Amino acid sequence: MPLKHFFIALQFFTRIPVTGRLAHWAGFSPAMLHASAAHFPGVGWVVGGLTAAVFAGLLMWLPAQPAAPWVAAVLCTAFSVWLTGAFHEDGLADTADGLGGAVNRERALEIMKDSRIGSYGAVALVLALLCKVALIALLAQAGGLLLASTALFAAHVSSRLMPLFVIRTLPHVGDTPTSKSKPLAESITTAGLLAGLLWWALAMGVVFGLQPALYWAAAVLGALLGLAWMWRLLRRRLQGFTGDGLGATQQVCELAFYLALALAL
Repeated sequence: MPLKHFFIALQFFTRIPVTGRLAHWAGFSPAMLHASAAHFPGVGWVVGGLTAAVFAGLLMWLPAQPAAPWVAAVLCTAFSVWLTGAFHEDGLADTADGLGGAVNRERALEIMKDSRIGSYGAVALVLALLCKVALIALLAQAGGLLLASTALFAAHVSSRLMPLFVIRTLPHVGDTPTSKSKPLAESITTAGLLAGLLWWALAMGVVFGLQPALYWAAAVLGALLGLAWMWRLLRRRLQGFTGDGLGATQQVCELAFYLALALAL
């Protein structure tokens, strides 16, 4: 049942508790956990919607000063990291550590399994967070509160759609028994991919009439370019994907969405 799969995805990728009667009703099995991949963009609805609400609320209540968008951007980014348990940021850092140096495929996979963060991962994580905060603040300053808030929502949904194409087209190459992407080791079904696309299309339908269509087209194109870059990198260096690679793809596509939208302004 799609709604049960959505709640499993929500529990797996956020700190939002799915417990008690709701957890009993949703149930759990490895097959259901695998099917929940179709609802990654649905998780983006929740994370993006709450993050946008935090950003908008802060910007409305903070003093009308030039620093206000920056403060709101920092705090809403901190909120989104807390809400997801830094799940995707961890993947970005591990992927940067594994693929940052000139190492072979086996050594890269070994580095990515190491829980310790290295210099490449630290630099990538710091730069990604700085870029995210700066771009959100820039969107608020250049396009206003409504644009920045809707961009946050749309970016979280769109960036969580992009890893589904990686799952669909590349093999899983991680240590499957212990990998956090174990339930994703099998390719997503066509029905699952269509479900993810439906989540995304509904989100874009919500924001489409609020700003010129050219802005959203540019932003989605940016996310697709981010996907293409990550897909090529994972295929060339690893000949497939890992859970960390999926997290890194989400982060890169989210940043590319904001950047392309800012350029379109």
